[in-house]
Amino acid sequence: MIGHLNGRLAEKNPTELVIECGGVGYEVRISLNTYSAIGNDEHLKIFTRLIVREDAHLLYGFHSKDEREMFGHLTSVSGIGPNTAMIMLSSLVPEQIAHAIQSEDVRTIQGIKGIGAKTAQRVIVDLKDKMLKFAGVSENLFGQNNTNRIDALTALVSLGFERKSAEKALDKVSTGGDDSVEFLIKHALKIL
Repeated sequence: MIGHLNGRLAEKNPTELVIECGGVGYEVRISLNTYSAIGNDEHLKIFTRLIVREDAHLLYGFHSKDEREMFGHLTSVSGIGPNTAMIMLSSLVPEQIAHAIQSEDVRTIQGIKGIGAKTAQRVIVDLKDKMLKFAGVSENLFGQNNTNRIDALTALVSLGFERKSAEKALDKVSTGGDDSVEFLIKHALKIL
């Protein structure tokens, strides 16, 4: 219903922001990853998902389409509501969640506050096939099962680099062997 908001940042805190668009201030709930990615930009575009409940209309915002898509996948799992999905997206970036689901890493998913063993297993069973199509997951990352590369990508994204640019830099750096995370980051930074 509301795909994105493009406007002036009026207020910002780690769980919520207010974006002024056309004289109207929209309250948007965000993850910590989105909070970090926004920085201090005065004008921004935020991708949104509107959740309608009996007692409220809640707008959730995301820095990237990948994060919004992951939110949709997570909320489709029985037992995971929008707030739990936002906690998951605050704890891990979408690529890490997709990797944990793809590699059936129950421990990583269960390590997120509010997620028990049964819910973690349900997430894996319900979403494993969907993660192959997930736009934020590079197939070659999972094909090689290279966790160092995923960790390096996550670190570069958290430093503020665009995910696609970071992936291209890592592709140029990769020697095909098991490079350390530090090696990959160090050489990718030279390219970026």
